[in-house]
Amino acid sequence: MHVLYKQSSVSTELAMKIVQASIARAEESGLKVNAAVVDTGGNLMAFLRSNGAFLHSIEIAIDKAYTAAGFGFATSEWAGALTTGSMLREGILHRPRLVTFGGGLPLKFNGELIGGVGVSGGSEDEDEDCAKAGLDMLTASENIEK
Repeated sequence: MHVLYKQSSVSTELAMKIVQASIARAEESGLKVNAAVVDTGGNLMAFLRSNGAFLHSIEIAIDKAYTAAGFGFATSEWAGALTTGSMLREGILHRPRLVTFGGGLPLKFNGELIGGVGVSGGSEDEDEDCAKAGLDMLTASENIEK
C-alpha cells in the first residue's frame, strides 16, 4: 500500500512579505543585509538585497534559511549542540550549505514547519533580529489564509 505525505509550505506571496519585513527591520537599524526565504524542501521562494549589502552574504542568507528549514530550529542553536571533539561537530561542519551561526529561523505555522528565513549582513544578533521581523510577518493574522 502506498501512502502520500502532504506537507504545507510557505506561499510565494507570504515569502515576499517575510523578506520585505526583514529588510525593513534592517533599514530601521541602519543595516544593509540580504534576506531569503526557502520552502520545506530548501528551494528559494523569495530573496531581497539591500542596496550595498555584502555580496558574499547573498549565499550565506540563502544557506541560513536552508539550514533552518532543513533542521527545524534556529541556526544559532547549533553552538550548543556542537561540543568540541564530538563526532557530530567533526562531521557536520563539513556539510555543504550548513550554517551554524545566528540569522536563520524556521518558519512554522500551527506547529508545522513550512520553510525557513535567513538574513546575512550584520552581526549574528542583528541578522537574527531581522529574521525575527520576517517571522513576525508570518504570524500576523491578516497574512494567513484560514
